[in-house]
Amino acid sequence: MPPGTAVLPLCPPRNCPSDNPNMSKSRREFLLTSAAIVSSAAAAAEQTPAVGTPPAFGTAPAVGPEVDASTFKAAEKLVQVELTPAERKIAADNWRNSMAALYERRVGPRKVALPTTLAPFSTWNPVLPDHGPVPQRDRFIRSGRDAGAVPSSDAQIAFAPLWKLARWVETRKLTSERLTEIYLKRIARFDPKLRCVITLTRELALTQARQADREIAAGKYRGPLHGIPWGGKDLLDTASIATTYGAEPFKDRVPTQDAAVVRRLHAAGAVLIAKLSLGALALNDVWFGGQTMNPWLLEEGSGGSSAGPGAATAAGLVGFAIGSETEGSIVDPTMRCGVNGLRPTFGRVPRTGAMTLSWSLDKLGPMARSVEDTMLVLQAISGPDAGDLASVNSHLDFDATAPVSGLRVGYFPGWMKEAPATEVDRAVLATLGKIGLQPVAVSIPDWPYGSLNAILFAESAAAFEDLTLGHQVDALKMQSPDAWPNTFRQSRFVSAVDFVQADRMRRAVALEMERIFKQVDVLLVPALRDEMLTISNFTGHPSLTLRAGFVKVVQARSDWAPDPAHPLPKFDPPRRVPHGVTLIGRLFDEGTIARVGLTLERTLNVRDETPPGF
Repeated sequence: MPPGTAVLPLCPPRNCPSDNPNMSKSRREFLLTSAAIVSSAAAAAEQTPAVGTPPAFGTAPAVGPEVDASTFKAAEKLVQVELTPAERKIAADNWRNSMAALYERRVGPRKVALPTTLAPFSTWNPVLPDHGPVPQRDRFIRSGRDAGAVPSSDAQIAFAPLWKLARWVETRKLTSERLTEIYLKRIARFDPKLRCVITLTRELALTQARQADREIAAGKYRGPLHGIPWGGKDLLDTASIATTYGAEPFKDRVPTQDAAVVRRLHAAGAVLIAKLSLGALALNDVWFGGQTMNPWLLEEGSGGSSAGPGAATAAGLVGFAIGSETEGSIVDPTMRCGVNGLRPTFGRVPRTGAMTLSWSLDKLGPMARSVEDTMLVLQAISGPDAGDLASVNSHLDFDATAPVSGLRVGYFPGWMKEAPATEVDRAVLATLGKIGLQPVAVSIPDWPYGSLNAILFAESAAAFEDLTLGHQVDALKMQSPDAWPNTFRQSRFVSAVDFVQADRMRRAVALEMERIFKQVDVLLVPALRDEMLTISNFTGHPSLTLRAGFVKVVQARSDWAPDPAHPLPKFDPPRRVPHGVTLIGRLFDEGTIARVGLTLERTLNVRDETPPGF
């Protein structure tokens, strides 16, 4: 072939023009007027490929905007690669024939809408092939503790742990209607300070409470959640009740169906009293109604993104709450608000009908005022659902009466000596041996675990692609560099290759966790240690965060990056606030971390103190 002869190549089938006569006129015009077709049409008639010639990459009709070597030179800075001038030229010359068509799904003309309910084809399975046995039986043995007499004070009733409330309601010492009225009055009184309720479901709650009382009186007791008022993070769909995601674009969104977890709690007889706040689109603690505040320190936010569940539970406005976590959203407000948060194993609790932020990371879990409470709720919401491809069959083996003596508790020596660990963390570590637990020093490679966030950023940007590209995220209250609008935009430039490499690194990290859990039964870690928040969320391991003591702070805390223009309040004298530790367990072994947590809760004896003024 003479140099410079243009030939119309045979394009790969997925890139060829459609033979469909109904193909849009715009696409026909687009293809027929492209420079590649015009310049090569005559030659193509003479150079028809031989029968049996396979399609080739990089030979599709040119589409998309013109690019040149300078385009690639600028883009290299975003993905931190470096091409030679020759490499840039060949990439630029071929881009419109090889890569630009990959964006047709989004830019058209044949656009394909992808609803967030459509999960990626590949799903994360946290259980590796050589993983040890997961629980093989369903067993749930409550502590059997005597709940005692019902207090005379409404406030004392409101702050009682779920396990006590359940005993009182079951034995008809306390009606569900009275308990619901107590919480409704407290919400009316304290929510203006906390801004933790997005939608109050007063009429539904009273209807469900009266029904619960009738059923219990008739001997139809459904279990420990029967008649207990609860609040759900406002990313759980509730039929005919607004579910707003805490975000301005969804303020008027009203689902037609309940989320799977909501259905299960309704079936358990629980009373839905409120949809609780979350940072917009599940980030931190600012929503369209303002910032949700910490009952222990009203000058600071409650932490996110399960901000409302943390504040409402700590302030005695609900019997328990359902939060969600992608990377710290149960642990963070649990810590700051001094409650108990259980993040289940990825796949144990179905997310059907819950807002999607990250298909391979999102988890739903209980937040309550005692360790046993969290397990009572987990039992009710566990199990697969057809709407969540990542949800699986699993057994929940929990015996609150079983001894913990001899269990091996792993800890990272270096982490316990530096921030964010405190004297509370170190005191808990020192307590382990005194209660029959065996401390075991463990280690993990010094890897850049933050690189895994390529997965979170890519998945979240995909989940909210339409909102971002349609500029609806511009309506969110928070527009700082560390807020979702900017992160979603930046994530468009995360390399697909780096996404795959992060996914491979994820498996390597999971193998390291497998190695550690061959040495220990439970891990004890500073709750807000960044590496472990990232590691355990990406590997899917369950965690339990519980109050372990109190610390003094000289400045308000925030989930947001420091902003010199808006400094956080400082305190003189320092303010006393609760502090917690986190236990991490083997996959699907929430029963063991709950047993250890129960023992620590009783030994430390710091659970019962309530926020001043509430």
